[in-house]
Amino acid sequence: MTGDFRFGVNMVVPDSRAAWVGKCRQAEDLGFDVVSAADHLGMAPPFPALVLAGEVTSRVKLNTFVLNTPFYNPVLLARDVTGTDQFTEGRLELGLGAGYVKQEFEAAGMPFPSARERVDHLERTILELERSYADPEHKPAPVRAGGPPLLLAGRGDRILTLAAEHADIIGFTGTAKSPDGAALIPASAEDIEERVEFVRSKLGDRDPEFNLLCHFVNITEDRAAALEELAKRTQGVLSAGQLAEVPTALVGSPADVAEQLHAHRERFGLTYYTVLEQDMAQFAPVLEALR
Repeated sequence: MTGDFRFGVNMVVPDSRAAWVGKCRQAEDLGFDVVSAADHLGMAPPFPALVLAGEVTSRVKLNTFVLNTPFYNPVLLARDVTGTDQFTEGRLELGLGAGYVKQEFEAAGMPFPSARERVDHLERTILELERSYADPEHKPAPVRAGGPPLLLAGRGDRILTLAAEHADIIGFTGTAKSPDGAALIPASAEDIEERVEFVRSKLGDRDPEFNLLCHFVNITEDRAAALEELAKRTQGVLSAGQLAEVPTALVGSPADVAEQLHAHRERFGLTYYTVLEQDMAQFAPVLEALR
């Protein structure tokens, strides 16, 4: 852990065994706290990938970021979760989401359920996992009695309410509201802040960790130019000035980004950031700056 923060890398490129091993070791050597496996068709299968990552690293936590939960039978998923938890000696963090890519359901020959139906399935899955963890007859048994830490990620009211009730880690998507199944677009700082405040209103005395996936990382000495370029890349959804305030865009020198992270912690309560695999090496100097 780097100061008050944790940092993860979400692995999205399917590779040979040797390449997968190499990049998981690199993430640990660079100082990241978590190695994550995404769950999309065409990417590495999450549970085998994390078991392998656990075999070749010693410190990092291992996270599914995040499972497309409607693809999974809850009872069978409980077996895979507790088995992976056993094989990684309690280093698993279980990330769950409701699923959003319509094309993946079609490719799998599955109907694309409504948003309500997908969240219904997510809720049933959470309850089944909790039941399995508490069952002394469940095998494989989880390493700790309550099961691995749960990360729930999403942006809608209902999924964030579930997260406030059940999750150890709440993952904010950093995307704006869009039609179901449509492409994701970046949210403004005000939109993210509203989602954070919504969650806080539901937490009661619970104090989960707040996570964010950083879609845009550019470690550069010319922050202004990089923000202008990012505004063009994102088709003007947000201006360069707006992008300078959003926690999903970490742009600038290592010292600049370290300062942004402290500011975002104060404003949004974010202490756990996940960057994409392609940004792992360039983000490492930020970890040094924070130290």
